Amino acid sequence: MYLLVNITLVLSDFLKTLTKHFTDIFQGGKGITDLKPVLQSIFGENLVEKEEFLQTFSKECEYIRDVVTNGNAIKHEGTTESDPTVEIVRVELQGAAAFLYSRLVPLVLLLVEGSTPIDIGEHGWEMLLVVKKTTQESVPKFQLLGFAAVHNFYHYPESTRLRISQILVLPPHQGEGHGLRLLEAINSIALSENIYDVTIEDPSDYLQYVRSSIDCLRLLTFDPIKPALSAMVSSLKETNLSKRTCSLRMVPPADLTETVRQKLKINRKQFLRCWEILVCLSLDSEDRKSMDNFRACIYDRTKGEILGGATGTNGKRLVQMPSSVNEEESFAVFWTQDCEDADDQTVEQQPEDLKTQEEQLNELVDNQMEEIVGVAKNVASRGKDKLAELLAR
Repeated sequence: MYLLVNITLVLSDFLKTLTKHFTDIFQGGKGITDLKPVLQSIFGENLVEKEEFLQTFSKECEYIRDVVTNGNAIKHEGTTESDPTVEIVRVELQGAAAFLYSRLVPLVLLLVEGSTPIDIGEHGWEMLLVVKKTTQESVPKFQLLGFAAVHNFYHYPESTRLRISQILVLPPHQGEGHGLRLLEAINSIALSENIYDVTIEDPSDYLQYVRSSIDCLRLLTFDPIKPALSAMVSSLKETNLSKRTCSLRMVPPADLTETVRQKLKINRKQFLRCWEILVCLSLDSEDRKSMDNFRACIYDRTKGEILGGATGTNGKRLVQMPSSVNEEESFAVFWTQDCEDADDQTVEQQPEDLKTQEEQLNELVDNQMEEIVGVAKNVASRGKDKLAELLAR
């Protein structure tokens, strides 16, 4: 026997009902399990009986319209083709908007990996709704395509940071550029209100891909970045890093990082990610020397993040030593005054352990290179004119 459960949603207000179908009933079993309490724990009060569900078609058909009309439309310059019937509306997460969010929570839990409901009772929460205006009399005036939940929180001493907590485009409308529209609208808000910067809470790989593509396109036309980027690219083309004796740092100047935050509201971590993408984008992929140098920089950065970089241990080093007490936990500390570039405090490893560690590190670097190149190709296809101007400098 198996059970088929159908969950039906009303798109006008996201109320839900379910129907159950059994293919067969096993005689002598424990009987039919009541699944409603289990599903009620996921969908809450939004899971109703079929009769009440059907009544919502007439009672609450304009529910989303009421929420939208109390919000503010966000005007922004986007990279996607403009659709006059689609708009972004900003609403405070209270009243009817908070009630709408409570009905969207089950979809977030089901469709966004690792997500948790936000505390809408906390001050500073807003929603950005992607809605499509319709002219058909048989359907509601506004159709919800997706949404983002954002939080404004205090940043010392006198500013506000904007954190994107959740973004969801409803499955029937995914791949239509609505997630891109939401991110662009949020950037527009950050600039117009002089927000300190914009962050995203635990973004998925695809959301990070879209976000990095948008930010790289913005940076391509940002003049202050061009001299430093040109200098970094020239260094990778001309320098032989295969025989390097110290870790490489492919990072932008600190003052440029601050300028990008002030002018574009891109936070430091995101800018460093975009910086690597822009450097890769500016290199000739057929030039093995420069690409090998670029990978060497990614390798050293990744190794430093995982294993740690030099921390000034003044030549101290741990070495495992044989002992009759506990061979695995016995060690000696060595110290030399002659080691100017001392490594971190480390435990000497066996050759096979070092080999495995190196293989895992290279695999991780290869994955990061693939991600960087993937975003770079997307940026190149979307911003050919901007890229040509950058490379001409």
